[in-house]
Amino acid sequence: MLSFDAIIVLIVLVFILISFYKEWVGPAFTFLIGVVVLGIFGILTPSEILAGFANDQVFVILMLLLIGDIIRDLGIVETLFDRVFQKATTYRQFMARMIFLVAGFSAFLNNTPLVAVMMPYVHNWSKRNNISPSKLLIPLSYAAILGGCITLIGTSTNLIVNGMVIDQKIIPALDSLDMFSFAYVGIPMMFIGSIYLMIVSKKWLPEKEDVLGEFSENSRKYIVEAHVKSNSGLIGKSIEEADLRNLKGLYLFQINRGDVRIAAVSHEYRLEEGDRLLFAGDTETIADLVLPNSGLTLPAVGMLTHKKHIEVVEIVISHNSTLISKTVKDANFRGHFDAAVIAIHRNGGKVRGKIGEVKLRAGDVLLLLGGDDFVDRSYLVQDFYFISKVKEFRKQEAYKIWLLLGGTVLAVVLSAFKIVPLFMTLIVMIIVILALKISNPKDIASRIDFNLALIISLALAFGTAMIKSGLADIIADLLISVFIPMGRVGVLFGIYLITSVLAAYITNKAAVAIVFPISLTIALNLHLNPEPFVLVVAFAAAANFMTPIGYQTNLMVYGPGGYTFKDFFKIGFPLTIIYMFVTVLILSYMYFY
Repeated sequence: MLSFDAIIVLIVLVFILISFYKEWVGPAFTFLIGVVVLGIFGILTPSEILAGFANDQVFVILMLLLIGDIIRDLGIVETLFDRVFQKATTYRQFMARMIFLVAGFSAFLNNTPLVAVMMPYVHNWSKRNNISPSKLLIPLSYAAILGGCITLIGTSTNLIVNGMVIDQKIIPALDSLDMFSFAYVGIPMMFIGSIYLMIVSKKWLPEKEDVLGEFSENSRKYIVEAHVKSNSGLIGKSIEEADLRNLKGLYLFQINRGDVRIAAVSHEYRLEEGDRLLFAGDTETIADLVLPNSGLTLPAVGMLTHKKHIEVVEIVISHNSTLISKTVKDANFRGHFDAAVIAIHRNGGKVRGKIGEVKLRAGDVLLLLGGDDFVDRSYLVQDFYFISKVKEFRKQEAYKIWLLLGGTVLAVVLSAFKIVPLFMTLIVMIIVILALKISNPKDIASRIDFNLALIISLALAFGTAMIKSGLADIIADLLISVFIPMGRVGVLFGIYLITSVLAAYITNKAAVAIVFPISLTIALNLHLNPEPFVLVVAFAAAANFMTPIGYQTNLMVYGPGGYTFKDFFKIGFPLTIIYMFVTVLILSYMYFY
């Protein structure tokens, strides 16, 4: 018989399930409404509602996401990706490199920015090799998920489960999960999942039109002038050997050598020092020319590239601008605004000649490389309007980069061997990052995901309410009666199945909040070791392949890949079943036999 408290918690549970599925309100607000209702009825005390905010795992998640973002902004990941993928010439070569590199990184870094960094590589490689990106984008997301399940810090889902373990002090045999508690299942599944994706992806995934390519073709096309540097590795190479026909979407349409203008550039044409190359391209591709490894230099940029902080921005010339009819050179953007014009887009007319000699018109869109003082100097200026920030570059000394990477590795190692808690090592890392000015306090504050912290903290409170009201006990007994005829292994299968379905349709964080207290209660009622029952919830929630809405990286590739729900289910359902069997069999062997 349900108690009054259990009935209220059940009503809140139903509301949470429907709200997530129907997307009535956001996840944070859904949990907030539910927890406030539980507080009003006295099921949760104010201290129990706020207890999640004192859980160190919430702050561990936020700090790991923060450090991962800073590492990404330093360009370390992109540099490594450049070296790894430049020699991939076939689909299988690229796929193998992508899966294992992304999976390896996502075991220790937040997988969302990793997928964001990798997506342009997938798009550009697909375009060069005449392969639809839809053959690669779902495997990219799945690789990040597979890698994230290897360690405690690989995905926020694992850390949330660990936070619940710490929060529920009724588990005598389990204080906290270890760094590599997940590796016994995670590592085998990374290899099994990778082999599965290598075998089925090209055959089962659809060949969709290049959505990103279509967007790029319809976006603004800029004209940019680049010079071959004196020490460039491009000198003596043909256009084909230098790969300038496929320079990340840029189109080489003209080369100027002295007074000679070559409009129809042959792929056999060999480059010399000082050649002026004219490209047409969009914002992101042109921004990449600023990087020193491009082998080209933008003449207008000059010493700006030596500054520690520069950014590429778009502006549009206003109709009452004093810059109208002035050449780019005469406008003196460097002196007035601490910026350089690197490209021009003009609707309804062609831009001819050198960039510096082009006369500006109202409505011209300029791509600028701005220094530290650009924002202050351009504030309230009426000559142009700011459109968007395209890219930001922050240069750091080599020792700072190695210190950041080494510190992150050391933090993981010290935590893995239980020498220093991960919370403390990450706090020290943040202090070092601020002290060395790798990032500033203002940037760090803006990067913190307070919404995620609220979701996790309130989910912990809801888990407490389910146990405290006795609802977890009732549901646990029901599940035991259904699955116990199949034995302890059958119970694990049942928990995995329920968690996986909930995670696929109402997000993994909500699934963990609902199923964790039930799974834990089942273990305690059966007088079994709670650890496999905790881990099975973590794996089922994190290994989310069946729908695009179940995991954030699936959602990221959903639109650009032109996928449907059916595409995810077709390739994700078998992988989910494989993951379920491997997880349950390994955990059963480790803990029951």
